[in-house]
Amino acid sequence: MVAPVVTRFAPSPTGYLHIGGARTALFNWLYARHTGGRMLLRIEDTDRERSTEAAVDAIIEGLQWLGLEADEPPISQFERAARHREVAEEMLRSGKAYLCFATPEELTEMRERAIAEKRPPRYDGRWRDRDPSEAPAGVKPVIRIRSPLEGETLVRDAVQGDVRFPNKDLDDFVLLRSDGTPTYMHAVVVDDHDMGVTHIIRGDDHLTNAGRQTLIYQAMGWAVPVMAHIPLIHGADGAKLSKRHGALGVEAYRALGYLPIALRNYLVRLGWSHGDDEIMTTDEMISWFEIADINKGAARFDFAKLDAINGHWIRATPDADLVDMLLRDRDLFANGSVLRATDDDTTRRLLTAAMPGLKERAKTLVELIDGASFLFAQRPIVLDEKARTILSPDGRAILADVMPRLEANTAFNADDLQILVTAYAEEKGLKLGKVAQPLRAALTGRSTSPGVFDVLAVLGREEALARLNDQLR
Repeated sequence: MVAPVVTRFAPSPTGYLHIGGARTALFNWLYARHTGGRMLLRIEDTDRERSTEAAVDAIIEGLQWLGLEADEPPISQFERAARHREVAEEMLRSGKAYLCFATPEELTEMRERAIAEKRPPRYDGRWRDRDPSEAPAGVKPVIRIRSPLEGETLVRDAVQGDVRFPNKDLDDFVLLRSDGTPTYMHAVVVDDHDMGVTHIIRGDDHLTNAGRQTLIYQAMGWAVPVMAHIPLIHGADGAKLSKRHGALGVEAYRALGYLPIALRNYLVRLGWSHGDDEIMTTDEMISWFEIADINKGAARFDFAKLDAINGHWIRATPDADLVDMLLRDRDLFANGSVLRATDDDTTRRLLTAAMPGLKERAKTLVELIDGASFLFAQRPIVLDEKARTILSPDGRAILADVMPRLEANTAFNADDLQILVTAYAEEKGLKLGKVAQPLRAALTGRSTSPGVFDVLAVLGREEALARLNDQLR
């Protein structure tokens, strides 16, 4: 019987959940769902000086917002230190590891000599076959693995293919420090084994660790999980991803107005593909996701493509859901205060009425709020430069001429208003836009907005006519 797939996401809580980590979590989550398995979350918090509870909370909240929650409560690596020591001592007893009493001064000398001789700095194995009884007084030992001296260690990587590490380059690395704390290299292997992890999907910056970690698995007689080292994300210019490229925390993308489904859709296409499909639902991602389809080459982050995908999902999201998102997260958005311009019931009513027209133009929720700002503007509204140009004497003359017809309309619904204004334009020999543009500028203070007849109807007869008269005065 084949064991069920278990993947894991193992971030260090030294900061936010960055976008590369989010993609790693997504790939692990998708593969677990695709195979009917589980994804686990391990917080690698052994660096006590840099690890913070705030970062742990940010990581968990970021995963929840993205819809990538783990299938079990998170595990703290720090809290498993006793188990890490236990395994290192077991390796010591079996002869797979040994005590090393090299002093800091000896290690420094070793490193400097290697650099001077243009060799990679490696521990020279001086305590590999010595008896602990020869140890100098007052030196606390570390525990080092007894690595093979010859041959090579093979990592069969599901993305990168077979990767071979000459054993002479792996050296006898430290498992347990002199203060009894485990190294990252050792703790990761023990945790993955104890958690039953079957597939390790992580960034290819960890590929160099894979050879050493394989040696620990072999020394303990444990099965080595399937490893899949995915390429890192680069900026659009091909350079390593930085903040200027979009290496922000997930919470920053939320504040910029991106939807979880859109971010998942965009991230899954960074280094993985399913034919030419660009837009895909979460169910489709789960159905299609295979490790074998992950690309070897680095993916490039492209804000324009993210915006396009986000715009698609805004248009595909029910109006009521978008209104809920805007009201729930308004304190996150730089322009969210616009949505506090009136009471919540009125805000919800106006947004709901305007949403069909608003969402056709917006690529982010921030743009959605910006487009809706005219709904909450205080009279007399401020005109931007383009709106002032439109409301030239000619534009105001058209406005004044059509006003009596608007004032005479009591129904004030979009369809009636369109018929009314269209008939006026035809009667005066004007293109419809020649009438619609001054109306839009006077009603919204801008040259662009949802359809002007929808704007009139959403604002309502009293408010719309008042705004138009403000400009005529």
